[in-house]
Order: sequence, then structure tokens, then C-alpha cells
Amino acid sequence: MTDTTILDRPKKARLTWIARVPGVAVMLVVLLALFGVMSPGFGTSANLSNVLVQSAILLIIALAMTLIIMTEGIDLSMGALLTLATIIYAATLLASGSFVMALAAALALGIAFGFLNGWLIAVADIPPFVTTLGTLGVAQGLSLIVTDGQSIVGLPRSVQFAYAGTVLGIPFPVIVAVVCYFLCYWLLYQTRFGIGISALGGNREALRQAGVNDKLMLIAVYVLGGVAAAIAAPLLCARMNSAHPTAAIGMEFDAIAAVALGGTQFERGNGWLFGTVLGVITIGVLRNGLNLLAVPSSVQVACVGFLVIVALFLDGLRSKGT
Repeated sequence: MTDTTILDRPKKARLTWIARVPGVAVMLVVLLALFGVMSPGFGTSANLSNVLVQSAILLIIALAMTLIIMTEGIDLSMGALLTLATIIYAATLLASGSFVMALAAALALGIAFGFLNGWLIAVADIPPFVTTLGTLGVAQGLSLIVTDGQSIVGLPRSVQFAYAGTVLGIPFPVIVAVVCYFLCYWLLYQTRFGIGISALGGNREALRQAGVNDKLMLIAVYVLGGVAAAIAAPLLCARMNSAHPTAAIGMEFDAIAAVALGGTQFERGNGWLFGTVLGVITIGVLRNGLNLLAVPSSVQVACVGFLVIVALFLDGLRSKGT
């Protein structure tokens, strides 16, 4: 062994270690440092807390999107469904004055759309992309019909607690998002249903041979996506203090991007739930920093896409280094 080879070994070890760091973690650190330098107000505790609050809604639907993508599926309707659920929530609240009834109405809507998506995919055997693209149009059209293209306003001031309120000093949206994370974590990693989700994307035939109804399980996964949209509806309504027919259109893009950033694969049932959390926070940091720099929203969408490409490139290097 030559001296040159011996000297090169520490360098190679360092490069291998760097390559094993998830791309989303690298991008998050880079963005925190970059915006900390470019925008003096970015690194304040108030702004970082604001990033977490703003990311809560996206995290709720991204967690459900992770489970869906693990089945080798996708849900393009989730943003439109969240919009419609927010409208139904606000309209029911105004009509009944009951938060419980309003949430129940949103949940019923989410379950109905989730069941429709799941049935069309599992039973009618329509590809997930086509199915959810169709239900996206249905949900978006219903939002415009119900509201006549106008915002629903005049909601009680107490509505704002769901977004601006705190419990023991912790923002309420963050609490809801954390609870949703641990529920999804328990479901995915501690239950037979979670094993089934991985099998739906990795080895569906083995699931059938084990006597599990794979079609019913797939429907249940999409129902969970609808439930996630319904849970996020009160938070979005409180955030805007209204319900607008285009409020969450396009949010499914950020959810899918967060899942991809987090390392969940679109095949073989491989998913990383905490990676989705990192992906959501990374997108939240990016959008917050760009807002502080007064970057137009259209450019922000392009930046999110570029972020996904870079993170996946880094993950490709990680795979080669292992």
C-alpha cells in the first residue's frame, strides 16, 4: 500500500459520510444558512415559529400523501378537496353555529371523496393519476358552484383560535400536526395495516396470499387522505378567516414535493415518514425566506421544483456512496 493511498483514505471516508446524509437534510441546512444571511429577520424566534405554524397544514396532508405514494399511488385531488372541505366547514358553521357539526360535515365530505378515489382505483381499476385528476376537477368545480366564485366571510372570531391560538405556549396548528404525525407513525410502523400499506406497493400478491383484502385496504388509504384534508380544513379556514374557492389549489404539488424530498419512493412501498416532516419544513423555510425577499409566488413554485431536483440528485450520490 502506497503513502498516497493511505493519505487518501480519510478523504474518501469523509466523502462517503457526506454522501450518506439525506439530500433533504443538506438542503434544509443550506437554506437556513442562506436566508439567515440574506434576510436579517429570518432567524428570529418569532419567524421560525411562524414557519412551523405555516407548515402545519401542509404536513397534515403530506403525511397522508406519504401513505398513498407508498402504495404506488398518488392523489392530485387533495388540494382541491381541502379547498372544498374548507368551504363546507365554513358554510356549515355559519348555518348551524356549531364547530362540531362543521367539522363533521368536512369529515363526511373527505371520507366520501376518499372512498370515491379508492373505489375507482381499487375496484374500477382506473389509474390513480387519472382518477384523482378527475376528482380534482369535480372538487374544484363544486367549490366554485357552492360559493359562486366568492369568499365565505363573516365567520365567528373564535374560528381564528384554530390557527392563531396556543396551548401551553405551543401554537395550536403545531399541536394538531404533531398529533397527526404520531398517529400516522403508529399506524405505519406499529400496526398490521401499516405492514399492508408497504405490501400494497412492494408485494401486493403476497398480501392477497395472506388472506388480506388488498382492494379494501387501498380504499382505506385513500379515505385517510380525505380525512387528512378534512382535519386541515378548520386550520386553513382560521388562517384566512374565510373560505375561498381557490384557497388550497396547488397545495397537492407541495405535498408531493415534500414526500419526494423526504425520500419516499414511488415504487416498492418504501417510505420514510420523518423524511416527509423534513421535506415539509424545508419547503416551509424556502417559501418563508422567499416571501421575506419579496419573490413572486410564481417564481416560488419553480424554486420548489428545483429544490426537489437538487435533493433527489444528492440522494442519488448517497446511494452510490453506500
